Amino acid sequence: MVTLTENPRPVATGPGRRRREVARGQSWLAAAMLSPTLIVLALVVFYPLVAAMRESFYTSGETLDADGFVVEGERFSGLANYAGVTGERFMNAAFNTTLFTVVTVLLEVVLGVGMALVMNRAFRGRAFLRASILIPWAVPTAVSGLMWKWIFQADGVANALLGTQILWTAEGVYAKFAVIIADTWKTAPFVGLLVLAGLQIIPHEVYEAARVDGASPRQTFWRITLPLVRPALLVAVLFRLMDALRIFDLPYVLIGPRKQSVETLSGLIWDEATRVHYGPASAYGTALFVYIALIAFVFVKLLGADLLSDVRARKKEAVDAA
Repeated sequence: MVTLTENPRPVATGPGRRRREVARGQSWLAAAMLSPTLIVLALVVFYPLVAAMRESFYTSGETLDADGFVVEGERFSGLANYAGVTGERFMNAAFNTTLFTVVTVLLEVVLGVGMALVMNRAFRGRAFLRASILIPWAVPTAVSGLMWKWIFQADGVANALLGTQILWTAEGVYAKFAVIIADTWKTAPFVGLLVLAGLQIIPHEVYEAARVDGASPRQTFWRITLPLVRPALLVAVLFRLMDALRIFDLPYVLIGPRKQSVETLSGLIWDEATRVHYGPASAYGTALFVYIALIAFVFVKLLGADLLSDVRARKKEAVDAA
């Protein structure tokens, strides 16, 4: 009687198996090294986020029940706290936040690229110029707000130079201008610093070849400098977008709290929380989080596709080389 047996599966041997074992070991090592960071992030980021989302579905304080008795404590209210998202105050704060973000980021990109081009040139005193340009970024926001509040006083430097009597720090459109000017002055050097880092990794041979081909400075900027510095510029713009959408301290110090013309979403959340309206404050905070996440996602999908594809290509090349 003949017994048929299955052929055993061949065991992979050779360089391919060794590469897979090395890659598996490196993955476990990377996970072990990242675990402390992930634990800290879970404690200081994810837990507060989940707690805020939970709080947005509850209402705290005193109220009357169906029998007319006073009831204290926390009660489930469903989506009642999110009704304020469509209210006039929330929409005004969302408009102010979006306006400040769009205008300041555009101005900071233009000024930051100009600063980076100047700082990248080789001339005597370049180190002093770089330090001078970066001073506004090093100044704390509260100090910067107080300084600009002094400049924009009725009898301050701004009105003295312009020969006007504008009330910059009162309600109105001039308060918006004051916040935009102060924020651009402070954070444009940040964009310039990141763009400068991108400029310094561009090979000089590229510019030499452009000069040999007879390219003008304008053609060199648009066809060589800007495309090659694009990854660093995208990172700078993304960071500034997420930071500007959370703006709070500068309008608070420069103009003041509860000012309709400059109230942002973060300011609205702070005001609701200080008045012990934790449910609406959590709901507004959740809405702001979704807004920032959506803006970041759209930005990366529309403008950062090439950057992400380059990262994936480098990662694939590293894996193939291993």
